[in-house]
Amino acid sequence: MGIFERFLSVWVGLGMLAGLVGGAFFPEAFSFLGDLQYAQINMVIAVLIWLMIYPMMMQVDFTAVRNIHRRPKGLMITIVVNWLIKPFTMALLAMFFMRYVFGDFISSALAEEYIAGMILLGVAPCTAMVFVWSQLTKGDANYTLAQVAINDLIMVVAFAPIAAFLLGVTDVTVPWDTLLLSVALFVVIPLVAGVVTRHFVKQPEKLNHLAASMKPLSIMGLVGTVILLFGFQAQTILDNPVDIVLIAIPLLVQTYLIFIITYRWMKKWKQPHCVAAPGSMIGASNFFELAVAVAISLFGIHSGAALATVVGVLVEVPVMLSLVAYANKTRNDFVAEEILQ
Repeated sequence: MGIFERFLSVWVGLGMLAGLVGGAFFPEAFSFLGDLQYAQINMVIAVLIWLMIYPMMMQVDFTAVRNIHRRPKGLMITIVVNWLIKPFTMALLAMFFMRYVFGDFISSALAEEYIAGMILLGVAPCTAMVFVWSQLTKGDANYTLAQVAINDLIMVVAFAPIAAFLLGVTDVTVPWDTLLLSVALFVVIPLVAGVVTRHFVKQPEKLNHLAASMKPLSIMGLVGTVILLFGFQAQTILDNPVDIVLIAIPLLVQTYLIFIITYRWMKKWKQPHCVAAPGSMIGASNFFELAVAVAISLFGIHSGAALATVVGVLVEVPVMLSLVAYANKTRNDFVAEEILQ
């Protein structure tokens, strides 16, 4: 393991600090970078995430993907947790903390807006960053792709009705441009690039060497993403430190809860670690671009709901890195590795 991977949490911590300092002292520069977006997706961050995902996509073997049906339990757990458990635990935790635990610290109207934002995060399982977490836990690239693809297909039909039900509104408009562009940028394009790479670099040894040589770039992409995320929201964090903490607490509880439920279920059903770890990360993390876009369209850019989704973005990377570390430490608690062939 290289220096970039061994001290990843240090680099991320420094990235968070650099983002806050840069956003506070050079707001114009971060504002310019923040405006480089389309359909609520920042193009600079999209490039950095693509840089993180591409090395893993080189490992995807379509022959193995076709054999996913031979190991259906991991997919079943992913579907049940993400669509029948996660949205409802998030809603319950948000209401419990905002209405009762923190009821004396914030107004009831603001509390309801924060609840709405957290619900939108809960109904949007991760599409992009899970490939990074899978790579860091030595996940099965083929199986991870199948898990994400099935989630995206379900999201097309299930996001709006579940969000509308939990929010108590009659109509939730899905921002199709955000959803489809995200899938294209973070799944389809890097996957095609990976397939093309595999076609021209046929020897497994050379392919593995190429993927390994790109790891420092992948880590730098992750740290760069952290710097930008915290730089974009530096003033918001500095202006609302207490509210940021109040929102972060139920989000943290939700993240660890969903991870534990999925991880232990995977272990009970004797899934290999290369399936269990990425599958648990999908539910624990969120499709924050979609959640932010819907929050803004429903409640406005300066609403508490929009702020809650932004806090979800800010806490995700450091929290997910802690789960990556835990997953790697508990690798031997699972059945022997079995990369799908």
